Amino acid sequence: MSGLSVAPAPIPGHGLLTGRAAVITAAAGTGIGSATARRLLAEGADVVVSDWHERRLAETATELAAEFPDRRVAAIACDVQSTEQVNALVQGAAEALGRIDIMVNNAGLGGETPVVDMTDEQWDRVLDITLNGTFRCTRAALGYFRAAGHGGVIVNNASVLGWRAQHGQAHYAAAKAGVMALTRCSAVEAAELGVRINAVAPSIARHAFLDKVSSTELLDRLSEREAFGRAAEPWEVAATIAMLASDYTSYLTGEVVSVSSQRA
Repeated sequence: MSGLSVAPAPIPGHGLLTGRAAVITAAAGTGIGSATARRLLAEGADVVVSDWHERRLAETATELAAEFPDRRVAAIACDVQSTEQVNALVQGAAEALGRIDIMVNNAGLGGETPVVDMTDEQWDRVLDITLNGTFRCTRAALGYFRAAGHGGVIVNNASVLGWRAQHGQAHYAAAKAGVMALTRCSAVEAAELGVRINAVAPSIARHAFLDKVSSTELLDRLSEREAFGRAAEPWEVAATIAMLASDYTSYLTGEVVSVSSQRA
């Protein structure tokens, strides 16, 4: 058993994002979004956290503000299925923080249904939140960056299922493959604006909500397949997002970084 088979404690911040302002979607609760907000704050950024669930969003913002009293934390409710709400999120975040430097598109929805049993509604909802929502947020952020003229960074949350097959995940895998393609194509267009766009592709990051909505047997089986014999901690994915948002990756754009040993 290697040392990395036991999840390490979160590393301290190193000031990678000092002076930056960031927006994170689907940032309430216990998953990658809230872990990303915490990591960006630890690296010196001010953040706007967003989510459709207003109670959980308020609780998350209150918790983060108490944990990082020297940073600015604001909360703006947003359903990424609505263009109007997405545009209001970007405008509100710029007003709350004075500017936006980083947009993290984390919102996504999964499920477990074989294609033969999948309804139009199930397919459409997963695609609309996971792929179309990322598109809406990317479009709004690029519009802001073009008008502001100071460049910026967008980081999308994809998944290794954009590369590989898994039973019952056709809608989610198709959406995440779309996020990967959107990342590559939008990055080419965004270069002239001084904007970098990359994505992370986690395999499995376990947290309380995922354990609640997925079978323990499935999560255990997927975790055991990983190189270290365990799932990632949400903070480990968040740390990779922070790296992509930082100047350490100033020449990296249009890439999808697998946070997993299971790329394909």
